[in-house]
Amino acid sequence: MSWEAVVGQEEAVAVLAQAAAHREAMTHAWLITGPPGSGRSVAARAFAAALQSQGDPDSHAARTAFAGTHADVRVHRSEKLIIAKEEATALVDLAQQAPSTGAWRILIVEDADRISERTSNVLLKAIEEPPERTVWILCAPSPIDLLPTIRSRCRQVNLRIPPAQAVADLLVRRDGVEPELALTCALAAQSHIGVARRLALHEDARAYREQVLRIPGRIRGVGDAVLEAGGLIDAAKEQSKAATDDRDAAERAAFLQSSGIDADGRIPPGLRSQLNHLEEEQKRRARRSLLDTLDRALVDLLSLYRDVITVQLGAEVGLINVREESQVRELAGDSTAEQTLRRMRAITRTRDRFAEFTSIAPQLALESLFIALRPQG
Repeated sequence: MSWEAVVGQEEAVAVLAQAAAHREAMTHAWLITGPPGSGRSVAARAFAAALQSQGDPDSHAARTAFAGTHADVRVHRSEKLIIAKEEATALVDLAQQAPSTGAWRILIVEDADRISERTSNVLLKAIEEPPERTVWILCAPSPIDLLPTIRSRCRQVNLRIPPAQAVADLLVRRDGVEPELALTCALAAQSHIGVARRLALHEDARAYREQVLRIPGRIRGVGDAVLEAGGLIDAAKEQSKAATDDRDAAERAAFLQSSGIDADGRIPPGLRSQLNHLEEEQKRRARRSLLDTLDRALVDLLSLYRDVITVQLGAEVGLINVREESQVRELAGDSTAEQTLRRMRAITRTRDRFAEFTSIAPQLALESLFIALRPQG
């Protein structure tokens, strides 16, 4: 059953399952919110599966709806910083079509917080008055991330951060991960399901995270800060490159094949602009992937300093970075709680800069941050 994949969200599942089972509880626009890793898109796809299942959770319709391959379920993921007007127009056109095989025409918009004011004007009427058998499911970190005009027309379902043990149990059950490793990765990911799964299944991801956590202990001066910033960017590029290269190659191969061009063949002038457009989109996606990878590194650094201040204040809570306990205690002994708070604020400011100014030079931003992390004496 698809609901089993929605980890630690019993209240939200109850609301969505009730709506899927009883037409009178159903509405045509939903907003699923929750922090990163809470399972927003998984909950949306499980809801879609329940709507298409017609009472049989093991049916072909339910399975394909959850996988996002059902003919009447569209899962929209934007690789851009904002959802473009053209993307919204295509979704609106699709929303007007009656379902071809299923009970509902379902449109899931991941990262709906990327809907700009201009784009919202395109979507507003379609979400407010959709055809009788059309359902919109928007996903965003929080309700305030959407414009009020969109938010007010949706029924909201809020997700929470799932318990680390629940995430670990999922990794053991679904992916066959050893229980101790599963719990360690769930804690390190701060219950972010996708990150926990990547850490558990990919040794290189764990090695990258360990490299990030060692950075504070290696910074003793400005020169170290500059070197560590460059090293982190190089490592992040490798991580993001691994995530995008296969997709980029597949897209280029598909373009050449559809155009009747051999892999090593000459590109006709008439098709060159289309290929250039594809390559520009891939470059934008690569930069977004790099910034996301760096942001995750900053989240990991925040978790380290959270552990440090936990030790400094004597708080009776568990550590996130259990395997780095000796490093945490060393950092705690070499600084004060006030210094740790200043470092955490510096990390948060850098994250905000990456989010607000996408043209920011990562090298300079990280150099500035790492200088702030050096020992204060």
